[in-house]
Amino acid sequence: MTNSDRIWDLVDARSEAYTALSDRIWAMPEIAYAEFLSCAEHQAMLKEEGFRISEQLAGIPTAVMGEAGNGGPVIAFLGEYDALPGLSQEADIAEPRPLPGTGYGHGCGHNLLGAAALLAAAALKDYLTENDLPGTVRYYGCPAEEGGAAKAFMVREGAFDDVDIALTWHPASLTRVDDMQSLANTRIDFTFRGRSSHAAAAPHLGRSALDAVELMNVGVNYMREHMPSSARIHYAMIDAGGIAPNVVQGKATVRYAVRARDVHGMLVLNERVIKVARGAAMMTETDVEFRVLSAVSNLLANPPLDEAMQANLERLGPVAFNDADRDFAARIQATLSEDDIASDYRRCGIEPKPGQALCDFIIPFRQAGEAMIGSTDVGDVSWVIPTAQARVATHAIGTPGHSWQITAQGKAAAAHKGLVHAAKVMASTAVDVIRNPRLIEAAKAELKARTQHRPYICPIPPQVKAPVLPQQP
Repeated sequence: MTNSDRIWDLVDARSEAYTALSDRIWAMPEIAYAEFLSCAEHQAMLKEEGFRISEQLAGIPTAVMGEAGNGGPVIAFLGEYDALPGLSQEADIAEPRPLPGTGYGHGCGHNLLGAAALLAAAALKDYLTENDLPGTVRYYGCPAEEGGAAKAFMVREGAFDDVDIALTWHPASLTRVDDMQSLANTRIDFTFRGRSSHAAAAPHLGRSALDAVELMNVGVNYMREHMPSSARIHYAMIDAGGIAPNVVQGKATVRYAVRARDVHGMLVLNERVIKVARGAAMMTETDVEFRVLSAVSNLLANPPLDEAMQANLERLGPVAFNDADRDFAARIQATLSEDDIASDYRRCGIEPKPGQALCDFIIPFRQAGEAMIGSTDVGDVSWVIPTAQARVATHAIGTPGHSWQITAQGKAAAAHKGLVHAAKVMASTAVDVIRNPRLIEAAKAELKARTQHRPYICPIPPQVKAPVLPQQP
């Protein structure tokens, strides 16, 4: 691996500035499409590093792109910085203690994710200058990964059209190259409208929208037996029609998330769910309308790029945690169940290591395990650009995703070390790509082979636009 140590030196030289960036983002948690302060912090860092900046990418106010260099291959580092509702939590303690304020928290580690991706981009920029190499480095600040599908909108608007390779990572409990398995996912709101009336004096005049929602939920429950076992359907009541039981509810809304192995399977399930909704409307003599909010594609693996990333990861070795890191992680582990901890090992196909609080090893390449699959809008990028993603240990083994425990560990020394490690993995993989044109050719050939019989179709209908939220004063 040519000059990989130098790219790691360039990462190390900036590490304090970027762990500080991560901590600032942790302290200002903002949810999907409202990441104005977080985006501004990343944009300020891009400006300080000398990147050329494009604001409001794809028409999204909280999406930003920084570019440096000229010519050569275009390497994109994908960053995120959105938080989650309901996961506010004080840092560096091992008990649930929400902070005052919005209730938002970085319970998925995106404060780390964006900072490491930008750190890798900045290091690569200087590496190209030092070595007089052609190449274009881009950092994409991507909002709303948590259910908002911003990258899918960005792909649809052509934000990645001229990119050659995309690299990213995600905070994790175990260190490995991501197996690039995810579920395609659509979020749809179903709104039923009926007729309000007095529930006791004139019930015959009412047509209950709430009844329609309940019947839809029952119908979908029966449908679950007759769909692929890998598919998932979830729902949440957005509007139950009110709090007065003596009023026939005239309007109610339920939100569904429909997941399947691929976009084709998801679209088939969508139509079946829509039929159930229409049936519920017929049974209750109500009207129903549905609105797609967002959708993402499943991930596509790219073995040539994955193998290059794995080689860098193995050469770099595991994250160098110390006893203090392990002590805090052990206290977090004490709040978890044995099954929480064992499930992390099962999903990677390895035997549990009793008493181990932090990952001090690297999962073998393509180690098969128990499928526990979520969804991500990185999937849409992977359908149009060869994409590789690392998982790097930043928190205690067994920590559930989207939990207060992840928020509590988001500013810890172990998280900072994982951030820097991830930046080194991505940056050195990018060096390989730039110095080896055949790797780019192989990665592009792999993507073409995987999509030639089923080309990318954006899962978001053309009429659906990315939300544009007003910035709060």
